[in-house]
Amino acid sequence: MTDSFQSHRTVELAGRKLRIASLPALEDQGFDLSRLPYALSILLENLLRRQDDASVTADDIEAVARWDAQAEPSQEIAFMPARVLLQDFTGVPAVVDLAAMRNAMLDLDNDPHKINPLQPVELVIDHSVQVDEYGTAAAILINTEREFERNQERYAFLRWGQSAFDNFKVVPPATGIVHQVNLEYLARGVMTGAGGDAPFAYPDTLVGTDSHTTMINGLGVLGWGVGGIEAEAAMLGQPISMLVPQVVGFRLSGELPEGATATDLVLTVTEMLRRKGVVGKFVEFFGPGLAHLRLADRATIANMAPEYGATCGIFPMDELTLDYLRFTGRSEEQVQLVEAYMKEQGLFHTADSPEAVYTDTLELDLATVEPSLAGPKRPQDRVRLSEVAESFAGVLEQMSKTARPDAKADAKSGAAKSSSGGGLQVVQDTATATLEEAHPHIQEGARLMQDGAVVIAAITSCTNTSNPSVMLAAGLLAKKAVEKGLEVQPWVKTSLAPGSKVVTDYLKEADLTRYLEDLGFHTVGYGCTTCIGNSGPLAPPISEAIAERGLATVSVLSGNRNFEGRISSEVRGNYLASPPLVVAYALAGRIDIDLQHDPLGEGSDGQPVFLKDVWPSQAEIETALRESVLSEMFVRQYSDVYTGDERWRALPIPEGATYEWDDDSTYVKLPPYFVGMGLTPDPVQDISGARPLAVLGDSITTDHISPAGAIKSDQPAGKYLVERGVAPRDFNSYGSRRGNHEVMMRGTFANVRLRNRLVPEIEGGYTLHLPHGEPMSIFDAAMKYRDEEVPLIILAGKEYGTGSSRDWAAKGPRLLGVQAVIAGSYERIHRSNLVGMGVAPLEFLPGDTVESLGLTGHETFDIEGLAEAGNGDFQSGCTVNVTAHRQGGDDVKFEVRLRIDTPQEQLYYRNGGILHYVLRQLAQN
Repeated sequence: MTDSFQSHRTVELAGRKLRIASLPALEDQGFDLSRLPYALSILLENLLRRQDDASVTADDIEAVARWDAQAEPSQEIAFMPARVLLQDFTGVPAVVDLAAMRNAMLDLDNDPHKINPLQPVELVIDHSVQVDEYGTAAAILINTEREFERNQERYAFLRWGQSAFDNFKVVPPATGIVHQVNLEYLARGVMTGAGGDAPFAYPDTLVGTDSHTTMINGLGVLGWGVGGIEAEAAMLGQPISMLVPQVVGFRLSGELPEGATATDLVLTVTEMLRRKGVVGKFVEFFGPGLAHLRLADRATIANMAPEYGATCGIFPMDELTLDYLRFTGRSEEQVQLVEAYMKEQGLFHTADSPEAVYTDTLELDLATVEPSLAGPKRPQDRVRLSEVAESFAGVLEQMSKTARPDAKADAKSGAAKSSSGGGLQVVQDTATATLEEAHPHIQEGARLMQDGAVVIAAITSCTNTSNPSVMLAAGLLAKKAVEKGLEVQPWVKTSLAPGSKVVTDYLKEADLTRYLEDLGFHTVGYGCTTCIGNSGPLAPPISEAIAERGLATVSVLSGNRNFEGRISSEVRGNYLASPPLVVAYALAGRIDIDLQHDPLGEGSDGQPVFLKDVWPSQAEIETALRESVLSEMFVRQYSDVYTGDERWRALPIPEGATYEWDDDSTYVKLPPYFVGMGLTPDPVQDISGARPLAVLGDSITTDHISPAGAIKSDQPAGKYLVERGVAPRDFNSYGSRRGNHEVMMRGTFANVRLRNRLVPEIEGGYTLHLPHGEPMSIFDAAMKYRDEEVPLIILAGKEYGTGSSRDWAAKGPRLLGVQAVIAGSYERIHRSNLVGMGVAPLEFLPGDTVESLGLTGHETFDIEGLAEAGNGDFQSGCTVNVTAHRQGGDDVKFEVRLRIDTPQEQLYYRNGGILHYVLRQLAQN
């Protein structure tokens, strides 16, 4: 380890002798860090501590220390997070890849134990519970039992990983949502580790395989979402290659007004920052308004950084941070270490702290925030509560009426399908009947439904279920509604999925649980449910009414994602809202209502009841917070967080350094990435004679590319499972089967709302096989092209890959034979994932689009310059040449920019992917 700036010092912190990479030591040498953004100071410490003159040089350190706020990002640095955070949808395939790398090591006559996490890795199982049952006291028991039935094989595999790999812990299912568990328990604030004569103390930093890893930024901990393949490399000691970012400052002033919630605030912030344009940038919040935001409010804002497009959305550590750490049960020793370290480094924020210099700034007076929703299909599309009905009337005509070939079949066979296959039959046990028997008014509700009916009302996701103020507000609204005699409309599927068991404790302490349950908001599980697409089945009469009458129905959820097809394939629009507004819309039963002027319904006295009649005051919420949210709740619920229930503890734990793969498994299979791989990569080749597998528009999300929700029995993935004896009721979800590449290949581009311009008359995962023009599923076409040895590309518009940090959105296309994507622009994580899988991300030059170039997707494409760029010296921003050959017409020639942004990414691309590069590096050491 090198220390060019003599910054490694031994100091006394909270009664302990510790080493630090001292930022004040840099200031002693003439560097002015007083107005360096907080997030960059964390990056600077990371480099200063890790200087080795290879991955981190003195020039790298100086580039951050002398940061130019206005400079375009060009300086590459190597960031090494202190830990890695996984959730099970992305974590299972990550562990599958590590297990496959151990097999590959054996194939290379090397030691499989070289494949091992070198820093703490924590996985929280939170994405696998589905809302099969709802509206009954037994819902959580049934849904949890069904979760274990479906996922036992995956969970046993994770238990093997926990025993086979060092530094790897698993938080069992039914504990909470990964980001809330991270906020309330896993985050350290400051960490200690090996270092000479005394342990090093350093900031807690992380990357996670969920894009909402940024939630921890609310605690002042720097971290963001990455793809699973990049996280795996970080586990194995590879730094995260990045450019020194621009930092946008967001100044907050004032206080939230009466009636406005933290959800309304974050939707406003999301809208503002999306309009500003912060993709690839850090966002840092500052200003006097920070003093009026609780830690949970900060975490709510930080959570949605992916929605506003930033790499992170961070708040500085201050006295409020320390109070939260104490309140949530961190040891006094740990809290004192955090305080002493941050003050020693000059990173502790007070009212007197100088404001940093930023690349650009925005300002929001909290007093101007008003009640809002966002929808019907993007989180940044904020709509004032007073304008929701008018807005929906405007989008109703725009909602696609394009039919999928299987739509009628879905309607007719609905009652026989499972919850995971678009299915409608709930799990049975001796205590519970079918949905229709449990909810006898559903038939009548289906008859009364119209366009705009709210068929799903879900209090769900980490964004809001982690925030006691909005959760208690929902409970208080429910109490007032019940006392007024209001009832939820019979066509609404209601659910409550708390982010941790602490939420259950304080709702019960406040005596609000019974009122939520009176309205059907029973706890359905602890995890990410509706927001990830695990909304489960609608009742058969509801589904049949939607299909037969072509109804445009909606969901209202307290989530962060509302992309097309994500929540339910049967729902056309999805609206994000605060938990109390979710309850309100469940009572109203429709989205085309002006809640500020129209009644929610009729009370037991026969009089109309308005939202203002049941909306809790800020004073009521404050009282509930003070009296009901108790520190001992956190201590109790996290005292045995890794233990799990009897079902978890009874799972078998396979033994051995390498996993014994089961060829018949439909959940966990040995992926083919390393088949035939040698120690030396083959040279990069240009692409010749490629066909577009799909021609797509703007804002194609990772949900469009790699769905996370239902597997349908008449699509390739469903057919694959049926052929292997899996009944539709046991399909589970795409997310749960990410450990099986055969399922995921078939699910790539299988979103029911995908619009491929090669087949404009069909909605869903279909394309044309060219040159014959035969329509078929995208998977089937890709397999035909593979047999014909035809390389594939994707053509797309702007913001390609928006959404979750889903590595299968890159893995799936690569396994289908896609060698390049040509798009107008990319979301940060997805572009990185494409490079990590050896797929070339190519970007149209300004002014060029699919439309302006006259491309139809019926051409064949040659791409020249990839070989030179991939095999030669790194050139940031270089262009390559594309020729589109038209049958019987003139060729179209144009240049595109190769979005391989750093020398490290060039190494990954040259090796065919990041895992191939890491494997070769480890095998040769």
